[in-house]
Amino acid sequence: MNWSLWIRQFHRWISILFTATVAAIFAMLGAGQEPAEWVYYLPLPPLFLLMFTGLYMFFRPYFRGRAQP
Repeated sequence: MNWSLWIRQFHRWISILFTATVAAIFAMLGAGQEPAEWVYYLPLPPLFLLMFTGLYMFFRPYFRGRAQP
């Protein structure tokens, strides 16, 4: 698999993980349970991974140039 395709696929799966984590935290709050303080920090590692992969995908066309037809 191409390196760029691998990063794109990784970004998609991490976004699913991030969304599920945030949804679970809101579901706990909606159910009236107060989670421990460390639970609020769980979305941060996937968020940083999303930031790095997203920046890579955003700037990739500028560094590689336009594809010639």
